[in-house]
Parts: sequence; C-alpha cells; structure tokens
Amino acid sequence: MPIETTENDARPLILTGGGGGRRSARRQGLREAAERLLRHASSGRTTTMTAREPSMLVRETAAEELEERQSDWAYSKPVVVLDFVWNLAFVAVATAVLVLSSDEKPNTPLRVWTVGYGLQCVMHMVCVCVEYRRRRSNRSPSSCSESKSFTKHLESANTMLSFIWWIIGFYWVSSGGQELAQGSPQLYWLCIVFLGFDVFFVVFCIALACVIGIAVCCCLPCIIAVLYAVAEQLKMQEGASKEDINQLTKFKFRKVGVSTFDEEQAKGDSGGVMTECGTDSPLQHTLPHEDAECSICLSVYEDETELRELPCGHHFHCNCVDKWLYINATCPLCKYNILKNSNYEDGEVV
Repeated sequence: MPIETTENDARPLILTGGGGGRRSARRQGLREAAERLLRHASSGRTTTMTAREPSMLVRETAAEELEERQSDWAYSKPVVVLDFVWNLAFVAVATAVLVLSSDEKPNTPLRVWTVGYGLQCVMHMVCVCVEYRRRRSNRSPSSCSESKSFTKHLESANTMLSFIWWIIGFYWVSSGGQELAQGSPQLYWLCIVFLGFDVFFVVFCIALACVIGIAVCCCLPCIIAVLYAVAEQLKMQEGASKEDINQLTKFKFRKVGVSTFDEEQAKGDSGGVMTECGTDSPLQHTLPHEDAECSICLSVYEDETELRELPCGHHFHCNCVDKWLYINATCPLCKYNILKNSNYEDGEVV
C-alpha cells in the first residue's frame, strides 16, 4: 500500500530542528572573537614597533657612522704603515724560505702556492697605497670616484682569489701527507703557518664584528663613548665643537602624576614636563610617557634629569647626545645638521 507524504514531510530534516542554527551562531561568535583577538594582537605589535622605531633609527645611524669611521681609521697613516710592514714581512719570509728550500722536492706544487700567496700580499699593498694616496689627494671628485671604483674592484677580486687560493693550498698540504712533511719540511711548515694565520684572522674579524654588532644594539652609549675618546685622543673632532653644543637649549625634566600612593604606576605610565634652564621666562614642553625616553641609551627620563633639545625638536640625555654631536654634528634620529644656519626644511623630518 503506497505511503502518502505531505508537504511538511517532504522538507529536509536538517531544517526541521533548531540545532543547526545554534551551531551556526556559535561558529559565528567564535569567528568574531578570533577576529577581535587578531586585531588586538596586531594593534599591539604595531604599537610596539612604533614605540621602538626611534631607537632603531638611532642604531642604524650609529652603525653607518661606525662603518664610516672604520673606513677612515683603516686608511689612517699608522694603520696603513702597519699593514704595509706586516704584508712586506710575509713576502720577505716567503722569499727567504723559497731560497733556503731550493733543494727540497715536494710531491705537491707548494712552491707555486707560496709564490701566489706572496703575489697576493704585494697586490694588497698596492691597493692600500693607492687608496691611501687617493684619500690624501685633492683631485677632482670625478677622478677620485673612478680611482675608488677601480681600487675597490681590484681589492675585491684579490680577496676572492685569496679565498680560492687558500682552499687550493689546504688541499695540496693535506694530500701531501707525511711524505711532504718529511721530504720538504721548510715549505710544509711555511704553508701551515700561512694557512693557520689566515684562519685566525678570519675568526678574529668575525668575532670582532659580532661584538660590535651586539654593542651597537645593546650598549650604544659604550660605542659612542669609545668613538668620543678616540676622537679626542687623536684630535679627529669632525662634528660640532663643545662651544656649539653648549649653545643648544638645555632642559630639566620633571615627572608629572607622581604620588606617594601610586608611585610605581606613575613611573611607568606618566609623562613629564621639560623646563628650559638658565632663563627668566623658561619654555616648557609636555612629554607623554611614550616620549619620555632617551632613544640613545633607551633609559626612561628620571626626575631632575638634564636633557638637550636639538633645533629639529628631538631631545636626548645631555651626556648621551653631547658625545654624539662631538663625533657627528647631525641629529641621531633625523640627521639634521645643527651647524647649518638654514631652515628646518633642509633637514629630514622623521
């Protein structure tokens, strides 16, 4: 007997109850909560990046300044003389050992490798002398740029060739074995010394670069203090003079909102007021708590701290920025030159 169906019976079963609608509502609520959580996390990261941006700019500027100083010191007269004498000693030792070991017959071409090593030292000395003379000469900028480009390419090619030549020498020394050490001891130990020195020099340079990088990121005032001491000792003051620095406006910082009941919270959440020093009608600037921090040393401004405000409007601890300006007369944040008697538009605003 056929079963009759009604219109209500023909409807899909999933629509006859309210369970699906409740599950859909729960899924929508979870989705909205997840979106709110992601927006909150994203805004938090953006706020953190914005707050850390000035300190990152200062460290980038310090790294550029350090690289420029390193290039200047590398081609200073004492360093160039030391480099020249050092490489000349390598060439002299290699020549002497080649002459003294004329009766030795190594099973690998160590003589060829030693001659190539000496030629690389000579090429390095030539590049250093050319660059040193270029930096001390008063030729036109175009000719200096061409000479710099040629010397740079030549030194880069010599460095790459030295790396390849080191691998070849290591292979020849290793493949020679005990027979090479016993049959040609002078050439063998000369190559061992040269190879070992190259390894030591590379490791030393990498370690020094790591130490400097960590110091720039974590202890920038230490780097500035070292640069300041070296500049004073060698009379290499290239920034602002102490008279120019003292002419900049000095302020004294005072916290606001500090109370005996909630002092700890005020230290972290309140800002302060900068009051100009040494005037009858001092200027005052109000700082929010996120700006009450020195971008050089990353320390929060404390009560009665002396600050220095540059013409561009950026402010730092006096002890921090005075040493920086003595080395480089530009703002660590926007690179505005404090010695220029021009409008602020000439500087780069951050």
